[in-house]
Amino acid sequence: MSTQEPAPLTGPGSQEAFSPATPGPEPGEREILRRRVADRLGTGTIALPLLPQVASQVLALTSQPKVDALQLSNLIHRDPALAGQVLRIANSPAYMPSMPIVSLQQAVARLGMETVTEIVLAASLQSGTFKVPGYEGALKRLWRHGLASGLFAKEIARLLRSNVESAFLCGLLHAVGKPALLQVVADAQRDRTREQAGRGAVTDEVLRELLAEFHTGVGLRIATSWALPQAVVNAIAFHAAFETASANRREAAVACLADLFACELDEPQPSFEADIRRQPVVAELNLYPDDIAQLLAKRPAVARTVESMTL
Repeated sequence: MSTQEPAPLTGPGSQEAFSPATPGPEPGEREILRRRVADRLGTGTIALPLLPQVASQVLALTSQPKVDALQLSNLIHRDPALAGQVLRIANSPAYMPSMPIVSLQQAVARLGMETVTEIVLAASLQSGTFKVPGYEGALKRLWRHGLASGLFAKEIARLLRSNVESAFLCGLLHAVGKPALLQVVADAQRDRTREQAGRGAVTDEVLRELLAEFHTGVGLRIATSWALPQAVVNAIAFHAAFETASANRREAAVACLADLFACELDEPQPSFEADIRRQPVVAELNLYPDDIAQLLAKRPAVARTVESMTL
């Protein structure tokens, strides 16, 4: 982790969320923690994670017009631990190879550049980009949600005949501010614990509220630090309010719908199939009932892939 200069923040829930709460009656523990988090974010000096070198190089490589399997495999080979993780995932039940895949070149040849790139990005980002002692369970849940969002976004893009690679990135990283924000919350809670001995960790409910309120602005700072494509930046900024996006509105809407499907995968809801068809984002993307049925049918496959990609 290293400290980066803050990037300009745009989009719903960015700058205004970093302002301390207006003074009022004596605050409770929840409000005290919220103010401390807002104060830390408001200074603009929070530590942002660095994009892993291999992930950065893979993104640059795959943006080129022509990339062959040897180039990609040679790049992955520079990180032996990552190479091993890629081969493990490539041989998992989610991809069901007819014969064992024993080399990275073979993985690219059998699974395709698109799939191997997704595996590399998922593995490299999970392998140390974010580490928050005491919050390992929450961090794992966030990554599983991001993976599911990326995979659903890819399926939605296929239905729309849109750029699948870009959609995966938008889904994977639409809430990238949340794992970074975990460290800010952990630091604020640690300081509070020192003042009030005996207080425990943040409850899941409070943590969920803080992440929902503040993650967009943190995600935009990360997007600037990592020089992410503009479509991904706008998906981070506007996935929760795609109708307000002045650019990349479709990408933001795809990320929004993918997020809804991923949330249901996290916490299944009996009424989801009926509810999802009434969501405004479905009309925005001009998806038909058969399209939604196809996405619903993808849930078991997405769940298997998420399981395989989770380190």
